[in-house]
Amino acid sequence: MENYFDLNFTTQQVNAISNLGLAHLGDCVFEILCRAYLCTSGDKTVDKLHRDTINMVKATSQAKFADKMLPMLTEEELAFYRRGKNSHVHAVPRSATPAEYAKATGVEALFGALYLLGRKDRINEIFKTVLEV
Repeated sequence: MENYFDLNFTTQQVNAISNLGLAHLGDCVFEILCRAYLCTSGDKTVDKLHRDTINMVKATSQAKFADKMLPMLTEEELAFYRRGKNSHVHAVPRSATPAEYAKATGVEALFGALYLLGRKDRINEIFKTVLEV
């Protein structure tokens, strides 16, 4: 049976997944990091946790995250980011520009790829470093 909490795909297997498929998974990975961060950042009501999570995971916030994250990425990681960023999406939320949404999709694709590759330490390193900036 596959252990979906601890996947270790090869780069070839990850490359076989569509750009938006990686972003789909990465959206969840990014959100769980934000939720964990917020839960460990102090005593908050469920409503406050929910609102703060939404503020962290919305496309405009992820675009800012991308701008801070890009200088620390390896060439391989940049390639995953670009795959997501250059994806052709069919709809952009009203709260974001197409450029912001593209960057957010890039962040999600990168986090999805790193998760599938089993590089949880690297995901955590990127996330923590960007939060500290």
